[in-house]
Amino acid sequence: MSTILVLYYSRHGSVKQMAQYIARGIESIPTMEAKIRTVPPVSFTCEATEPSIPDSGAPYATLDDLKNCAGLALGSPTRFGNMAAPMKYFLDQASSLWLSGNLVDKPATVFCSTSSMHGGQETTLLSMMLPLFHLGFIDLGIPYTEMDLNNTKSGGTPYGASHVAGTSDKNPISDEEQRLCFAQGKRLAEIAQKIEL
Repeated sequence: MSTILVLYYSRHGSVKQMAQYIARGIESIPTMEAKIRTVPPVSFTCEATEPSIPDSGAPYATLDDLKNCAGLALGSPTRFGNMAAPMKYFLDQASSLWLSGNLVDKPATVFCSTSSMHGGQETTLLSMMLPLFHLGFIDLGIPYTEMDLNNTKSGGTPYGASHVAGTSDKNPISDEEQRLCFAQGKRLAEIAQKIEL
């Protein structure tokens, strides 16, 4: 079995749910398994530290998780058209992997959630791709052969799956958004499998 890392940060739970749908898509390919990990929040207090294991949910990611994966699905809520600071903080620590070239030619994909339909989904997804390009990943989107891209009234972009959570963060992940997450995870696993052959 090869492992695909599904790495996300989620503040209100939408990105976490998306990660689970992406993981299902990954695991629809028999030789692939999803490893779901998160990153700790960034503290406003310099002396504050997070426990090494979160109280609930996915364990925190390590650079070894990144180094040893066959592919990466990276998810974040939108923060003013950009990825959330905790995700950026984690990626900023990957210089050793950049120098070693350990991540070169691994497939990767990105996903996000916003409060509003025009809340910066596409710019967030593009901002998440930039460090992946520098690290040597092969960035994958969602092709328009996924018909939900043409029909969705909620989230979904060719750059990656997205979700419109609403201003109160209560909107459920729509059927179209779920299917796009699944398709994105499945495509990532299929490409990772082909690269490994």
